[in-house]
Amino acid sequence: MKDAYSVIKKLLLTEKGTRLGETENKYLFNVAADANKLDIKRAVEQLFGVKVMNVNTMNRKGKKKRERTRNFGMTAAVHRAVVTLKEGDKIDLT
Repeated sequence: MKDAYSVIKKLLLTEKGTRLGETENKYLFNVAADANKLDIKRAVEQLFGVKVMNVNTMNRKGKKKRERTRNFGMTAAVHRAVVTLKEGDKIDLT
């Protein structure tokens, strides 16, 4: 089993993520690239003391970024997870 702190990188605080948390009890996380849904579920339950009902994951490709020369760079690719919690459970964002 992987360490919970190595699976969950950070909780994302975005406009869409805040809206999902308030209305649908879902939270967004940046997770390790090699983490699967079961690892993410166990890590969130262990770190925040909540019951996870569902985990959806997505791989976001890095974007091309132009430098001041003809060269192009890339932003980092990100593995994200949308975690749905049991009714009544919440993650305190403060």
